[in-house]
Amino acid sequence: MAEPTTATDTIAALSTPPGRGGIGIVRLSGPRAPEIASQLVRLRHPLQHARARLADVLDPSRDESNSSECPPIDEAVVTWFAAPNSYTSEDLVEIAAHGSPVVLELLLRGALNLGARLAEPGEFTQRAFLSGRLDLTQAEAVRDLIEAQTLTQARQAAGQMGGALSRRVAPAKRSLVELIALLEAGIDFAEDDIDVAPQAVIARRIDEIAGPLTTLEASFRRGRIVHDGLTLAIVGRPNVGKSSLFNRLVERERAIVTANPGTTRDLVTERISLDGIPLELVDTAGLREGIEEAEQLGIARSREALADAALVLVVMDAAQPLNDEERRLLQAVQGRPALLAANKCDLTHSDGVSAELHGLPVLHTSALTGQGIAELKAQILALATGGAASEPGVLTNLRQHHAIVTSLEALGEAAQANATRIPHEMILLDLYRALWALDSLTGQTTSDDILAQIFSTFCIGK
Repeated sequence: MAEPTTATDTIAALSTPPGRGGIGIVRLSGPRAPEIASQLVRLRHPLQHARARLADVLDPSRDESNSSECPPIDEAVVTWFAAPNSYTSEDLVEIAAHGSPVVLELLLRGALNLGARLAEPGEFTQRAFLSGRLDLTQAEAVRDLIEAQTLTQARQAAGQMGGALSRRVAPAKRSLVELIALLEAGIDFAEDDIDVAPQAVIARRIDEIAGPLTTLEASFRRGRIVHDGLTLAIVGRPNVGKSSLFNRLVERERAIVTANPGTTRDLVTERISLDGIPLELVDTAGLREGIEEAEQLGIARSREALADAALVLVVMDAAQPLNDEERRLLQAVQGRPALLAANKCDLTHSDGVSAELHGLPVLHTSALTGQGIAELKAQILALATGGAASEPGVLTNLRQHHAIVTSLEALGEAAQANATRIPHEMILLDLYRALWALDSLTGQTTSDDILAQIFSTFCIGK
C-alpha cells in the first residue's frame, strides 16, 4: 500500500449532484473538519464518532455574538467520522441538509470562510489512497461505481472496490518477490560456490508466476466491454426490417417504421443493457443508390457507422435473394465480429437462407412476431464477450492492462535470459521490471503525474 500521509489542510465540497433534491450533503475532511462543522451549525448534542446528530443550519444574517438565539434556516443531520476510521482516514464530517441549492451553497461558502479549501476533483478518494486505506485499483473502482449504468457494471466495480483485483495479483507478486530474493541470495553466496537457484528451478518458478498473470490479462476483453460497452451497427438494404429489429432489441418503438423503402434517412441510436453489457445500437439508412440528396447523406453516414462499429448485424429479407449491394456488404464485414439476421422469416415457408453465409452465422428472425429475437440477443452477447464468462477481479482499463502486459513481457525476457544462461544479475533486472509493473497496477510505484491524471477524472466531492 502507499505510505500513509497526513494532510495539513481541510477540504470541503458538495458531495451530491448539483440541483434540487430531498437531501444534499456537504463533506469536510481534514484536521479542522469537526471544528468548522461545529461553527456552521448549532448542534443539539456534541459530535460523537459515527453517530448522527441533529443540528440547525444558522441564518448568515444572524448576530454572531448571540448565535444561540438566532432562528435556523434549515435542519441538518451531522455525522463525524474520527480519524483514522473514515473514508479518507482523516477527521471527516458530513452535513446532510435539505437539497436546496441556496442552503448547500450557504454551508459550503461558510466552510470556506472558516478556513477550509474547496476540494479538487477526486481529492477525497485521493486522500484515501495516499493514506493507504485504498490501493489504486480500489480507488479507480470508486469512480467506476459512480459511473455505472448497468447492474453488471455496478457489481464489477463493487468487486474491485473490495480488492478483488489486488487479491488476484497478490499471489503472483508474492512469488515474484520470493524469486527475486532467491536470486539476490545466490549472488551474495556466489563466492562460496553455492548454487541456490538452478536454471530449471528458475524456469519453473517464472512459468508459475506468468501463468496466472496470463489468465488475468485475458480477462481484459470482458472487463473492458463491461466497463465501456460496445457499438452495434444494424445494416442492410432498404425495407428488410432493420428498424423493426432495432425496436425489438430496445423494446420500444424508437425508430419510425413504414412499408416504404428508405424511411430511415439518418442514424438512430439507443443505449441498452444486454445481460449487463452496455450496447449502443445504431439503426442505419438502407444501403442502396439513393435517389434523393437527403437519402444519399444518410447512406454515407450508414457506411461511416458500419466502419466505426465494434459489432455488425447484417439484416436481409429471408424471402428475397441476395442482391449485389448485400454481396458487397457481406464481403466488407468478413473478418469482423458480425452476425446475419434473415428477417421476415414468418412470411416464407421455404428453408430460406442457409445456416451460414459468407462465413457468418445466420439467425432466422421475425421482428413482427418476435421469433428468433431471444436467440439473436444471445448471439450478440456471445459475439460481444467472445464467450468469456464473468469472473471476479478483472482488468477494466488500459492502464491496468498495460501493467500486466509489461510484467508478462519482462517475465518472458527473464525466462529467455535464464535459458541462455545469462548471469543472474541480468535476469534480476527483468524480474525487477516485472515487479515494478505489478506495483504500478496497485499504485505503489505510480508517478505523481499519473495519479493526478487518474483522480482528475473523478467528480468533485468524491
